[in-house]
Amino acid sequence: MPELPEVEVVRRGLAAHVVGRTITAVRVHHPRAVRRHEAGPADLTARLLDMTITGTGRRGKYLWLTLGGETAEALVVHLGMSGQMLLGPVPNENHLRIAALLDDGTTVSFVDQRTFGGWMIADLVTVDGTDVPAPVAHIARDPLDPLFDRDAVVKVLRRKHSEIKRQLLDQTVVSGIGNIYADEALWRAKINGARLASGISKAKLAELLDAATAVMTDALGQGGTSFDSLYVNVNGESGYFDRSLDAYGREGEPCRRCGAIMRRDKFMNRSSFYCPRCQPRPRA
Repeated sequence: MPELPEVEVVRRGLAAHVVGRTITAVRVHHPRAVRRHEAGPADLTARLLDMTITGTGRRGKYLWLTLGGETAEALVVHLGMSGQMLLGPVPNENHLRIAALLDDGTTVSFVDQRTFGGWMIADLVTVDGTDVPAPVAHIARDPLDPLFDRDAVVKVLRRKHSEIKRQLLDQTVVSGIGNIYADEALWRAKINGARLASGISKAKLAELLDAATAVMTDALGQGGTSFDSLYVNVNGESGYFDRSLDAYGREGEPCRRCGAIMRRDKFMNRSSFYCPRCQPRPRA
């Protein structure tokens, strides 16, 4: 699933090409792609027609386009596992779910092989001084948000009597961190993801959040992480941060820091990758 850096790459691409453009036509090719828009595909199509895209937004893994009009609304885009927002040709039209034509002739296509993502129109609401779509209001700020309060998040984590990795993945605690970047941040901070958050010092938790910020900033600079063709930017290009991963996917390989053989454990129907020497598991 795309995580914060990948979604931010898409947002930046859209911001550069669609802001200020007016939607002149919309076609929903698959109704499942608008299942979150309760009024249905005809309503979404009618409400988008002749709307001007006034801006872009993102919180964590959620992406949206703000729409001009009498009411403050946004087109919320959920990429799901394999959603793509493409400008220009679509490599496989069998996976085309929604297409919107802009007044400059550009087509914005929502492509989704697994059909877990989709579009919906939602009202904007103000939360802590920031306008976000109503379905996103419960999502915490992410480490790349200028208003992210690291120390406040540390206080929240210190009250959590569960695994630190589980808390990093909780989007109501801190958003945007998925399985890949959680493992990378934990490796950088030398913390095993199975440790209880409440048993980690404030200083170490701050170091962990700083590591998450740093690794996602690094990934953003390389276009995100692409293990296959499911994640691409708006031009259909893959990111290449996967070449720089220190933990995720490196089971059986030497730790880049100490040389110990990296391990993989099952965690929440996923995998956790870690160094047994740098990140020893907590005692039972």
